Amino acid sequence: MAHHEHHGGQTHPYHLVNPSPWPLVGSLSLMTLAIGAALAFHKHQIGFVVLLLGFAMSLYTMYGWWRDVVKESVVDKAHTAPVSHGLRVGMVLFIVSELLFFAAFFWSFFNASTLPKLPVTQDDIWAIAQGIWPPAGIVPFDPFHLPFLNTLILLLSGTTVTWAHWCILQNDQKGTIQALWYTVILGVIFTFLQAYEYSHAAFGFKDGVYATNFYLATGFHGFHVLVGTIFLAVCLMRSYKGHFSPQKHLGFEFAAWYWHFVDVVWLFLFIFIYIDFANKPGVLNAAMWMAILTMVGMLVAAVVFGMRFVKSGGFAKIASHH
Repeated sequence: MAHHEHHGGQTHPYHLVNPSPWPLVGSLSLMTLAIGAALAFHKHQIGFVVLLLGFAMSLYTMYGWWRDVVKESVVDKAHTAPVSHGLRVGMVLFIVSELLFFAAFFWSFFNASTLPKLPVTQDDIWAIAQGIWPPAGIVPFDPFHLPFLNTLILLLSGTTVTWAHWCILQNDQKGTIQALWYTVILGVIFTFLQAYEYSHAAFGFKDGVYATNFYLATGFHGFHVLVGTIFLAVCLMRSYKGHFSPQKHLGFEFAAWYWHFVDVVWLFLFIFIYIDFANKPGVLNAAMWMAILTMVGMLVAAVVFGMRFVKSGGFAKIASHH
């Protein structure tokens, strides 16, 4: 809740937050979650119960904390221009940290695939014979089956979330709700298709360096898609309540930034892990060219839409509002 003195006393535009229980509650929730995970991994009887308790506490913390932030913006009007700027900087830094998080997985994948190691011991399951990638016994997914469909789904969802942003700037609540519904549905479809893909995998998480890198990179991306879908679903509920206006829609902006980040990471996953572009010698085959041309076409469409947005004065409107 904002610490504002509306009838005098405060002579600055900054947001002084009242004492909040959420940092302490959040810390206890995460500690409970970590202890529960450790106990569950070691197959203690109570481990799963503690894990579920920590998970429920963490969800409640997120709900309560973000509910208060929404209240500060909508009810207390505490998100002034300097406060909004600070929130934007915080979100940018968060997305940069997420980029570095995924960079670690790509580094590990490239290190294993382009610089194969000799066996450290005779039974080293992480060893890769030089010149063989994926390792012998690994049957990778066909990139032009479900992965390519998921690529198109995410690219399409990027256009629908941009459509929602445009509708907000035009103060079109009905259009915003419609576009957000499409985006959330596409996010749910992506998640279900990836779960279906995992259920038909020809290799498991422990089947060597390829499998581990694949599941960590694509699995964490899938988790981010799930988080982004929830983020956008919350924005959808807020849209029904009329929380967003052309002047104030930071919550939606952050959800859109996060969703575009998820899109970009998936493009890298599709090109470098599914297609294994870095290890493809010679000329690309027809299927690869089709995939690349399709993605380029969708990017061109996004650029054209962006140019129309600029031409209509969209960024000028945003600047004037903030």
